[in-house]
Amino acid sequence: MTIRIATHSDLKSIIEIYNQAVDEAFCTADLDYVTVSDREDWFKQHTPHKYPIFVAENKNVISGWCSLTPHRPGRKALESIAEISFYIHNNFRRQGVGKQLIEYSLQEAPKLGFKNLYALLIDINHASINILKKQGFIQWGHLPEIADFNGKICGQFIYGKRL
Repeated sequence: MTIRIATHSDLKSIIEIYNQAVDEAFCTADLDYVTVSDREDWFKQHTPHKYPIFVAENKNVISGWCSLTPHRPGRKALESIAEISFYIHNNFRRQGVGKQLIEYSLQEAPKLGFKNLYALLIDINHASINILKKQGFIQWGHLPEIADFNGKICGQFIYGKRL
């Protein structure tokens, strides 16, 4: 497996993987699929030198991705923290892809000027919570009962790590 900076040609695979999470519910707060055109601006905002998107590639197939996203853009006092998000293709789950993407991001984040990373997770997404805990993230907060998945009410956890 190779981990590298995403290129625009990876965007279709990134969206496919993200939409798998939409299908599963409780992995993302989106209830509807996103399209490549929906995410063009999002992709452009993730510059390799500050807010990269990393992809894991196995034999020319994107098996997962991880992004570092600004927290409260434009507020200088918050430039040393980023949100980490990660999604793994259904065919590559439980194979260490998520672990390796997070480890790689943790290694690269200080080089980009980050001192803290945090993740927002649906509070019943136990798989993602467990992988973050194994990487040293701790619960920083809980936003109870803020997500409505067509009648199933859930909260959101904030997990963070000081680098």
